[in-house]
Amino acid sequence: MSTHLVIRPIQISDETEWHRLWKAYLAFYETVLPEAIHALTFSRVTSGAAHEYAGFLAVLNGKPVGLAHYLFHRSCWHEHSICYLQDLYADPEVRGQGIGRALIEAVYARANAERAEEVYWMTQDFNATARKLYDRIADKTPFIVYQKTF
Repeated sequence: MSTHLVIRPIQISDETEWHRLWKAYLAFYETVLPEAIHALTFSRVTSGAAHEYAGFLAVLNGKPVGLAHYLFHRSCWHEHSICYLQDLYADPEVRGQGIGRALIEAVYARANAERAEEVYWMTQDFNATARKLYDRIADKTPFIVYQKTF
């Protein structure tokens, strides 16, 4: 069976499929967000505005199967911006087929084009399957994340 994978920017016309993928991603992390946050996030990733989130959609044989959201921001440690990969998701039935890697590589390419000095992300320690990929394509740092929610 021949497969055709396309990684492309998320477009306004992708809203229904993006929403399906986004909700599945949130469910993986046992999270539910208000619909207003879904709408706000989609408007951000499709705005094209400078210093706003952007996103890629993975389309396999014409069907959206994955997404990535990323953000460029300044750093006190670098001359140029750095890139935060906030969200990465592939439908369970296509995992192991290179979807996650292709999405990350698209973010890497975009970061390189923007002269970003690094791409970084976080994941939960229980996300063993994804961490196998991450260990191959990036360096694990010794940082521990602290968070205060208001």
